[in-house]
Amino acid sequence: MSDAAALPSRSAPAAPARPMVQPGASEAHFTTRRLAAFIFMVFGMFMAILDIQIVSASLSQIQAGLSASSDEITWVQTSYLIAEVVMIPLSGFLSRVVSTRVIFTISAGGFTLMSFMCAQANTIEQMILWRALQGFIGGGMIPTVFASAFTIFPRSKQPLIGPIIGLVATLAPTIGPTVGGYLTDLFSWHWLFLVNIVPGIIVTAAAWLLIDFDEPDWSLLTHFDYFGLLAMAGFLGALEYALEEGPSKDWLQSGPVTWAIVISATSGVAFFVRMFTARQPIVDLTTFRDRNFWTGTVFGFVLGIGLYGLTYIYPVYLAVVRGYSSLMIGKTMFVTGVCMFLTAPFAGRLMTRIDARVMIAVGFSLFAVGTYQASFVTVDWDFWELLWPQVFRGVGLMLSMVPINFLALGTLPPSKIKNASGLYNLMRNLGGAVGLALINTMIDKRMDLHLERLRESVTWSRPVVTESLAGMAAALADRGSDAELAATRQLALIVRRQAEVLAISDVFLALTVIFLGCVSLAALMHKPVAAGGGGGGH
Repeated sequence: MSDAAALPSRSAPAAPARPMVQPGASEAHFTTRRLAAFIFMVFGMFMAILDIQIVSASLSQIQAGLSASSDEITWVQTSYLIAEVVMIPLSGFLSRVVSTRVIFTISAGGFTLMSFMCAQANTIEQMILWRALQGFIGGGMIPTVFASAFTIFPRSKQPLIGPIIGLVATLAPTIGPTVGGYLTDLFSWHWLFLVNIVPGIIVTAAAWLLIDFDEPDWSLLTHFDYFGLLAMAGFLGALEYALEEGPSKDWLQSGPVTWAIVISATSGVAFFVRMFTARQPIVDLTTFRDRNFWTGTVFGFVLGIGLYGLTYIYPVYLAVVRGYSSLMIGKTMFVTGVCMFLTAPFAGRLMTRIDARVMIAVGFSLFAVGTYQASFVTVDWDFWELLWPQVFRGVGLMLSMVPINFLALGTLPPSKIKNASGLYNLMRNLGGAVGLALINTMIDKRMDLHLERLRESVTWSRPVVTESLAGMAAALADRGSDAELAATRQLALIVRRQAEVLAISDVFLALTVIFLGCVSLAALMHKPVAAGGGGGGH
């Protein structure tokens, strides 16, 4: 179907409501076999998304085990993300060429094999190689699941299917650091990867035996755009590297980061030109002409900021300010996962009762309420102070994620969904990468500002400062002549901790503004009407 066919005619009466899927589709496409296949696919997607964050809490243990430097160990995470971000948009083309069955089986099997190889790594170079291959091969599972949800299931089943993929896509990165911390504490860092082996084998076998959604179209390889693939890899790979390494290396002050930005910009221009001029582009950017899709990708981008950004900033506060261990952080942050799990079924039911656009607005409003509450954070906040911000975050994520998936992908013709799913998931991942880069940069800059202001207040001319130092020195009198020096150091640490908290508070306030800005954007989306079932995945 052409893009013009997907939009209302200019001569026709205004009709803001859009069909969720193509009319005339039959309920017969839904079978128990397809449901079973989809459940196994969702589990595979869960593993792939979980592995984005599962190593983040245990990098120090991996570093010690592989005798890696602090600069080298970050590539365990960076290599995975760079490779995955290239595969996600490419997966739509590949699934059309070789079929959903083949692409998912290869992705699940390759991901499992690379997990085993990561666990066997003896050097940091081996680990980086296997992690990159794990991210690249496994990245094909994520958009394939999203696409399948809207091409093999009828409209009547979407309230059941939508919350499942929404829950997995948001829950996996949320609990990733917690799961990683538990596995490392109980066993060793090797189990961060070994835990994928048995489930991965089961998912691979199930994918090959059960998936029957579509047929391959090998003719698409006749005009495969190799230049477009190379340009896309340079554009997205270099961008991901710059976003990962930029905050810690002060951006343009670092030669590698500067070169990455230059390569990304140059490749990006070549990529966009190629996508609009190639006979058969590997990524169809004309999908962005659909209003629901481009607004949905904007929402997905912001959700990525909230999902990955808040999964990062809460542990930073709990570890740096409160001194929590990985296990304690996991227990504190488990609230968000519980709220998401409990909200998922209600989000599906609400989709059948109220306007999906209202749900999106409410979801982002709850997101904003949670981050606004968290902006009042102090050095003394503990589990109970963080409870409600996490509740609002968990509920808001599910109330917004489910309808965004529906409206962004559900109003497209089935022939465009595979390609669109890759772009949609790419935008969420890029949102996370951009969000983390901005959050880290903002924390550094605002912390420097608050340190400067606090140092102006902590002067010897103020009685409260001299009294505090005297009290600390007295408490440390058993250290003899070093008591006064120890007291000064302790006061400096208190000032630095307070500056960190103030910087984190500023980040929460900035996120509040971003989330509130998205509330009105929901009105731009077309309201879908009740329609027939989903079409086949051909």
